[in-house]
Amino acid sequence: MEADSLTSTKKYAADISSIREAQLRINSYAHKTPVLSSETLNSFCGRKLYFKCECFQKGGAFKFRGACNAILSLDDSQAAKGVVTHSSGNHAAALSLAAKIRGIPAYVVMPKNAPKCKVENVRRYGGQIIWSEAAIESREETATKVLQETGAVMIHPYNDGRIISGQGTISLELLEQVLEIDTIIVPVSGGGLISGVAIAAKSLKPSIRILAAEPKGADDAAQSKAAGEIVKLPETKTIADGLRAFLGEFTWPVVRDLVDDIIVVEDGEIVEAMRHCYEILKVAVEPSGAIGLAAVLSDSFRNNPAWKDSEHIGIIVSGGNLDLGILWDSLCKAEL
Repeated sequence: MEADSLTSTKKYAADISSIREAQLRINSYAHKTPVLSSETLNSFCGRKLYFKCECFQKGGAFKFRGACNAILSLDDSQAAKGVVTHSSGNHAAALSLAAKIRGIPAYVVMPKNAPKCKVENVRRYGGQIIWSEAAIESREETATKVLQETGAVMIHPYNDGRIISGQGTISLELLEQVLEIDTIIVPVSGGGLISGVAIAAKSLKPSIRILAAEPKGADDAAQSKAAGEIVKLPETKTIADGLRAFLGEFTWPVVRDLVDDIIVVEDGEIVEAMRHCYEILKVAVEPSGAIGLAAVLSDSFRNNPAWKDSEHIGIIVSGGNLDLGILWDSLCKAEL
């Protein structure tokens, strides 16, 4: 099989060419994030784990890659009126920072229940916050209204080829940093991250396995894979606030075709993984960022014979923006 045959331009919103272009475009702005390892964590699961630490990315999360690529892709006439998006946090901050770098306005629709630390990040980077209700429908309606009022360009948090291409640059780095990786575990929500990672990784290394990690209280991607079509949940409930979105028209085909399996974990497992990241890796990780470790330590992964040959596992640590008050409350509850 030729490396690029899985990910043709016609089939998906991004391909290896658009991802390589994104890498060149954002290279001067985005960090090349480090890969950490721990013999202690390796011993917990009997595998070699490689943590791609996007928590050290600008803005504290992988989202800066896609946002930066999207904003730098705009021509001057498009950029002049600014950009608009809706996001509960990390994309909002990333878009605000990328817009600040280019010197254009960023109009950010955020739900009223967004984590305080993420709201403060948006303000710190100069984004103009417009509040909405928590429901995704309210976010989208508010963003549409802002779009009409400002004439700004909509940059969707995940359902956008420019965003997917930017996120895919993670795979280009990771597979260069650790050649022997045979499996990558990626958080899944709207699917922009896992789409970019899967397209790039499968293009470079067709035999690689791509596994998604998803919280039980927001397992729409797992249900979608089982049903063969997009499933949207009536509500989501999970500590992983960054993993509550649903797959989109551009991300679903990639998840359907290129993601080998989805590992669903409980919130308690996510909290325990966060604890390991703090105590062993010495890295501050938000719940959404720790879910990859929770997945690889879960019984559903360790006891599944399908993954017995996954010996060198890359784990995308997707973000480090968290409300410390909520963290301590969660850790205390986990001890009860």
